[in-house]
Amino acid sequence: MVPIGVRFMVLSAFGFALMSATVKHVSLHGIPVFEIVAARALVSLVISYLDVKRKRISVWGNNKPLLLARGAVGTFALMCVYYSVTTLPLAEATIFQYIHPVFTALLAVIFLKERIQPTTFICIALCLLGVYVMVRPETGVESAQTLPMFSVMIAILGAFGSSIAYVIVRKLSQTEDSSVIIFYFPLVALPTSILFMGDNFVMPDLYLTCMLVLVGVFTQIGQLGLTKAMQTQQAGKASAYSYVQIVFSVLLGIVFFGELPSLWTYIGGALIVAGALINVFGHHLRLPFIKRSA
Repeated sequence: MVPIGVRFMVLSAFGFALMSATVKHVSLHGIPVFEIVAARALVSLVISYLDVKRKRISVWGNNKPLLLARGAVGTFALMCVYYSVTTLPLAEATIFQYIHPVFTALLAVIFLKERIQPTTFICIALCLLGVYVMVRPETGVESAQTLPMFSVMIAILGAFGSSIAYVIVRKLSQTEDSSVIIFYFPLVALPTSILFMGDNFVMPDLYLTCMLVLVGVFTQIGQLGLTKAMQTQQAGKASAYSYVQIVFSVLLGIVFFGELPSLWTYIGGALIVAGALINVFGHHLRLPFIKRSA
């Protein structure tokens, strides 16, 4: 019997993979990135507002400056992630998102005063090596599929922004309800994306409007699955199963966009995932060693 927490995490991964695929799909039909962000934020704002009201608590929370900061950082990360999804193959864009444990661990040391574990250094080394293998800046192999460096840097910036948001959320969770934290994200993202969109608005037809709504719906499915998984399963074990999103993204990229990942992508992706999993389960790996050494 598959644990309920694992099933929720797989649902979350599938929801986020569908979200990324839908973002890529609508962008190929001429919808600008900032418009996609605005559409997703609008759907998320309505759903998260109703969720807060359902709990009968204030939507504004207690630590408003930090809540706004979480919204701003999350908005920046979301814009970077969506840009990378629209300019990189789906599998590669997803893999780059999963280097965020490197930044999260380092930021937790600086801002949350957490101790850095030896396994974190292994995680950093493997993730950096994985990125290098995927980008291959000096291979000189003309037949190899090379990734646009600017898009890669934006993807990494998105992962960095996500890690900052995670650290802020961990701080906010001490004083704020999770629904309020989620509400502030689209509250900031919607006006910000409209501001950046400017005159580049493209009027979508009925089909694209439905697709834009689905971006928000798939996001909420992913968020719901993630929240439920963390509530019913140990956080480390639950997060380990989130990496199945990469598998879903590879399959969606092949089926809907004809994107066949190269051998370098598989090797680099494996290194990044291995590094992240070592970071998640590092303390479990150290316990038997410590017991044998005692």
